[in-house]
Amino acid sequence: MRHDFVDRFSRLASPVHKLPASAKFLAALAIVLTVVSVPMSFPLVHACIALALVAIAGTSRIPPGFLIRRLLLLEPFAVGAALLSLFQTNGPAVFAALVIKSTLCLLTMILLANSTPFSDILDLLKRWHLPALLVTTLALMYRYLFLLIDELERMNRARASRTFVASRRRSWHILGTVIGQLGVRSTERAERIYAAMRARGWR
Repeated sequence: MRHDFVDRFSRLASPVHKLPASAKFLAALAIVLTVVSVPMSFPLVHACIALALVAIAGTSRIPPGFLIRRLLLLEPFAVGAALLSLFQTNGPAVFAALVIKSTLCLLTMILLANSTPFSDILDLLKRWHLPALLVTTLALMYRYLFLLIDELERMNRARASRTFVASRRRSWHILGTVIGQLGVRSTERAERIYAAMRARGWR
């Protein structure tokens, strides 16, 4: 099967896509560092970054609906981490600042991932002489992510073919079972891959 949920629009022919991967990577890094380091007492900086990201998204020709859905998919993690700040002094303000900063950083990474093929990012990391182990780990993670999705879809089809009527409570129980089985199969696959790599000289 073919899954392109990670970098679905990374090979479009837009002005943003045609930029060198190094320029886009450095720009994304600069935006993230600026968002993280500049306090919310300078709202104009964050507003300008938000407008710049919207302009980049429009120039990249990536469908706005896709960007919004991807952002909403990741936003609960940012909100969940920011919830802890509510127990601090001036908690609501800190919570709002964390959510805004996290959202801007997430949108930056989503635009980078969908305007630059992952293989180009890996080549860039190699040229910058990042540790080979880190680059290899990222490449394997990217490669086997699709295999895990294939495995999950096969398990879900097998479950659906054997389940004719299920209540909502039963559906959640089945989902938990499928996820648990996926974890077991992932561990077994990882062990087989590790043994195969060791047999081929990897250390």
